[in-house]
Amino acid sequence: MDAVEAGESHHITRNDTEVAELRPLTRRRKPSAQELVERHRRQPHVDHALIRREAEEFFTFDEYDPWECDRA
Repeated sequence: MDAVEAGESHHITRNDTEVAELRPLTRRRKPSAQELVERHRRQPHVDHALIRREAEEFFTFDEYDPWECDRA
């Protein structure tokens, strides 16, 4: 295990046939704050007001609402 931690890979065999490979995990590097800012700047602009209008248009019902209770 020390050798694997040091970066070495080992092949596991059974009856002289390779059945597995033991190798170090690839660790993902955490992005820096600057990289995160740059990644955010490259994202497309989202028009929240437009999305809200479209959602209200789509989900607004002017017809009979079966869930509405009339307790007059």
